[in-house]
Amino acid sequence: MTTTALTAAQAGLVSCETCSLLSRPAGGAESGYCPRCGGELAQRHHHSIQYTWALVIAAAICYIPANVLPILTTNTLGSTESDTIMGGVVLLYRTGSWPLALIVLVASVMVPLGKLVALSYLLISVQRGSIKSNQDRTRLYRVVEFIGRWSMLDVFVATFTVALIQLQPLMSMEPAPGVLFFAAVVVLTMIAAESFDPRLIWDTPNGRQGHHG
Repeated sequence: MTTTALTAAQAGLVSCETCSLLSRPAGGAESGYCPRCGGELAQRHHHSIQYTWALVIAAAICYIPANVLPILTTNTLGSTESDTIMGGVVLLYRTGSWPLALIVLVASVMVPLGKLVALSYLLISVQRGSIKSNQDRTRLYRVVEFIGRWSMLDVFVATFTVALIQLQPLMSMEPAPGVLFFAAVVVLTMIAAESFDPRLIWDTPNGRQGHHG
């Protein structure tokens, strides 16, 4: 005989999103404040799924020009050369810097794409009312939330390169439009991860209806 674990929502408790303390809400229209840190308590984020979907779709749209458009333009005497993310990866590999090429490939191409896929999977599974692999889905969300802040590698590299290599009129470097789209992807996915309420993963389909629009 299998038993279903009692969730905090079913027990009438609310988890503080600041310090993770479980406490009983004040009741009424407002849940009150955390007795330990003073943070405002909320049963669930209103319209969490809708906001997260909007941010994920916007990030997916920006992901295409971020990889197609050049991120860095090099101006030398009589010539101008622009490099995309993948062009930079290929150049680093051909020059023997394959570890750096691998880092750029993972951080700038695979990680943003993986975040979009992971967030989409979490949203779809919550909307379908899935009650399987709750712990694995929660871990997946924590990973997405953690690695979001380390996804600005290309932006940092382009910024430092532009600042260091300014040998006008012999050579100069300047950021290209692809950097803006790549930064937009990173920022949008970070906000999407924050707007998604992971507590929805543990809600039953019947108990979830009143928590979001």
